[in-house]
Amino acid sequence: MPYNPEVVKPMREELVRIGARELLSAAEVDSAMHEGGTALLVVNSVCGCAAGNARPAVAMALGNENVPDRILTVFAGQDLEATERAREHMTGYRPSSPSIALFRDGEHVFMLERHQIEGRDATEIAVDLKKAYDEYCPRGD
Repeated sequence: MPYNPEVVKPMREELVRIGARELLSAAEVDSAMHEGGTALLVVNSVCGCAAGNARPAVAMALGNENVPDRILTVFAGQDLEATERAREHMTGYRPSSPSIALFRDGEHVFMLERHQIEGRDATEIAVDLKKAYDEYCPRGD
């Protein structure tokens, strides 16, 4: 059973405020993956490591010179169909929430799983994201 929408609303809005587009269905996920360019896909969650580490890190990393063309998000435990489809695009990785994936022209090129988020400072995670952005999202590319 999905989480109560009122409970997760502030957690969803935290990413939307920084420009993330919510994907609420499998069709929306598939469409977003075929848009081309670079996309950061955040599997959002109610857990403390999403609140204290993942979401703040995503926001911090947007201060980098190179950033993805778009930020996308699904909410584990609420957007069930969309989350399942998003995870299908993250080939080679076990489902984890939260998680952060980077795609370039639909190809999965970078991943941070829960075990790489949990217990780490948001600043450290942001550094990992910035390195990935510099490698896969350079300006003029």
